[in-house]
Amino acid sequence: MKFTASETMSESEIRVLLEHWSHSVRSGYIHGIVAHYAPDILAFDAIAQLQFKGLEAYRKHWEYCMTMCTGPMTFELHDLKISADAELAFAYGLCRCGGTNEKGEQQSGWMRFTGAFRKLDGQWRTVHEHWSTPFDMESGKALLDLKPE
Repeated sequence: MKFTASETMSESEIRVLLEHWSHSVRSGYIHGIVAHYAPDILAFDAIAQLQFKGLEAYRKHWEYCMTMCTGPMTFELHDLKISADAELAFAYGLCRCGGTNEKGEQQSGWMRFTGAFRKLDGQWRTVHEHWSTPFDMESGKALLDLKPE
């Protein structure tokens, strides 16, 4: 893993947290996915509900999401930007997310990601997570085929 000279220790720690979390998502390892969330996380996910309040609600959502991915999972953070001080941080970027369907076909799309982190009892925890997908105003359909510029 490479860090830039201007990246702070806190930014590096958030980057490591996000790498572990992304690996857990690709592996379908629920405990690893939720291990970095604060107990009172408030999450705005792109599917199923308007919001998820608390770790148990978000855990159940992740368990549901994993049932939709029967084959290898695609979950790649791109263009990640992190800003952090000693106790508070945020990160944002794009994520290519999807998987392989029962026919062996790769299905994925781009989403937007924002995370807020707070140092609690000496450990970074995700206190807020926001996922969104652009949509067409006229049809109301998600625009999952858009690509980063």
